[in-house]
Amino acid sequence: MYGSEFPTPAAGSAQTYDDVVLSRRSIRGYKPDPVPEALVREILQIAIRAPSNVNTQPWNFYVITGAPLDRIRAENLENAQASASGVHSTYDGVHRARQIEIAKQLFGAMGIERHDQDKRRWWVLRGFRQYDAPVSIVVTYDRTIGSGPEAACFDCGSVTNALVNAAWARGLGCVINGQGTLHPAVLREHGQIPDDQAIMTCVAMGYPDDTFAANAVVSTRKSVDEAAVFIGFEA
Repeated sequence: MYGSEFPTPAAGSAQTYDDVVLSRRSIRGYKPDPVPEALVREILQIAIRAPSNVNTQPWNFYVITGAPLDRIRAENLENAQASASGVHSTYDGVHRARQIEIAKQLFGAMGIERHDQDKRRWWVLRGFRQYDAPVSIVVTYDRTIGSGPEAACFDCGSVTNALVNAAWARGLGCVINGQGTLHPAVLREHGQIPDDQAIMTCVAMGYPDDTFAANAVVSTRKSVDEAAVFIGFEA
């Protein structure tokens, strides 16, 4: 599925919440234009209204750009190439099938053939480079949370969802990029992330490059009937 029916919103355009959620898509190709700090602050101000377990708000954000982000890209890439590492799936069954489905959509959009290992490798390495986005936001949570990490991880998912939607409403694209956390020591050094913070994920952010074919891909979703069980609604 491709995104011509879901254009990237213009910054400041009037949209409903439904408009944002239904039109948002993951962006993997960015313009080099810098993103103003004030705009990122505005987005985070909206995102932190996300709900959290008993209002613990365990999340923190390390917003990285410029030379520090360039160093992260270079060292992640060096480490990935040295170890020949990629993204190895631990999913199986229907979850693995969905992962394969979106990979096929992306490779199809980019014209990457199944047998073209060089281009497939190029694609994987882009994730270690934070997709060349001008901003990377590392989402962490406080290790001191006393009730265990499960609720904190859930809360980080909640705030990250709010973050990417708030960015989209302001004309910015994002992709949630767990691949960018596979070398956490690099993030900690150049992102100044202390040991009392557990790294959850990172989010690449920037202005979408509308000429980058993969940006038009819209992933499919399972239906409500597949996802939900309704109990007690019968007359």
